[in-house]
Amino acid sequence: MMSKLLYSVSMSVDGFIAGPGGDMSWLMEHLGPNPLVDDLIGDVGALLVGNTTFRGDDPHRGTEKEGEAFGGGWSGPQFILTHHIPDNPQPGITFVGDLATAVAAAKDAAGGKYVNVLGADVARQCLEAGLLDEVLTIVVPVMLGDGVRLFERPGGADVRLERVSVSHVPHATNLWYRVSG
Repeated sequence: MMSKLLYSVSMSVDGFIAGPGGDMSWLMEHLGPNPLVDDLIGDVGALLVGNTTFRGDDPHRGTEKEGEAFGGGWSGPQFILTHHIPDNPQPGITFVGDLATAVAAAKDAAGGKYVNVLGADVARQCLEAGLLDEVLTIVVPVMLGDGVRLFERPGGADVRLERVSVSHVPHATNLWYRVSG
């Protein structure tokens, strides 16, 4: 099976994945058991992360889960898309300067499992390059009013999605889509 690219993200009802300045502290009170996410974690073989997300705020800041993918629920290869590759390597993390190379390396490392895309800008780049396969939005019951949008395309243009599933947990609604055009 060929690895697919999945953009998975928690989002406020008004469409923000981070608050102003990339603040993620709003998310902590909305995290809780989610069987869909628990199952998904086992199906993720690699992460493709945008530089802003990698270097940004952590919803687990100040806890033992800080700096851990999925709050420590997942471990594996991470590919960071950046124009500023650091001189010092980090274990399990590969910094890559261009999208095509990053996607190819992440898919190879994922071994047929999902490549989970983290970060609005890298997800947009994947979508515009025709590389993004699926989108999972976990909608939490809060409105932030400002921040980082789930998706932005200056000038706008429709992105067709086909609903794969909808499920609910007490603190969120899971909306899973396949990119169809």
